[in-house]
Amino acid sequence: MPHNTTFDLTAVDSEGFRLRGQQVTRLETFVDAAFAFAVTLLVVSFDAMPSSFVELYDALRRLPAFLAGFAILALFWLAHHRFSRRFGLEDGMVMFLSMAMVAAALFYVYPLRMVMSAGMHFFTGGWAPSEYAVNNFMEFRLMFVIYGVGFGVLAGLVLWLNWHALRQADTLNLDSAERAITRTEIGNQLILMGTALLSITIALALPEREGWLRSLPGMAYALLGILMPWHAVRAQRRTAVLLAQRHVDGNGTPG
Repeated sequence: MPHNTTFDLTAVDSEGFRLRGQQVTRLETFVDAAFAFAVTLLVVSFDAMPSSFVELYDALRRLPAFLAGFAILALFWLAHHRFSRRFGLEDGMVMFLSMAMVAAALFYVYPLRMVMSAGMHFFTGGWAPSEYAVNNFMEFRLMFVIYGVGFGVLAGLVLWLNWHALRQADTLNLDSAERAITRTEIGNQLILMGTALLSITIALALPEREGWLRSLPGMAYALLGILMPWHAVRAQRRTAVLLAQRHVDGNGTPG
């Protein structure tokens, strides 16, 4: 059930979703703190503060990997934050899924740092250092498998949260536009999960040889730069019609 059954539906987000969870709860605070801690594990680290320009420069070379990892963690944190603001749900299932997200994020941070470090080393031609050594091809495969599983699990948990909210659409008084936006969020997470599965499949199917083929498991995630905007544009067209209908009706019609 919603943690607040009296909704102030005057506040809306950038997509036109009326916000039912405007009060920060202890559960959200815990999730926020856990993600913040995960980010600290990505921060450029050294045994002591740099004492020379050379040491400072060496630390800055690790910045691209940190920023890339930070962006991915922020992607999932924002998804949970968006869910909390939109629905205001805090029942047993939401608590379970939120705790699962915390556990997954804290487990995922080390594979994330490993892959981002290796990826930035590749894309910068060796300028950004790779902090982890891969000793054989099996370790290379497993690195992307573990990373993909973590990425897919986080996306799956966000999907589950939104699906759980959609099942309570009548209780939450979701109108047609809000239901469509929720389905769009579920579609976003399905795309993320599918991309992770593709990367895992490629990693397991790659022939054991050197060359550009080794970049394919990582490059699979580049498809998100095409699929996510495509999905967003399609969804916005449908949602725009429903939001216009809401204004005509005054409060929207469930559907």
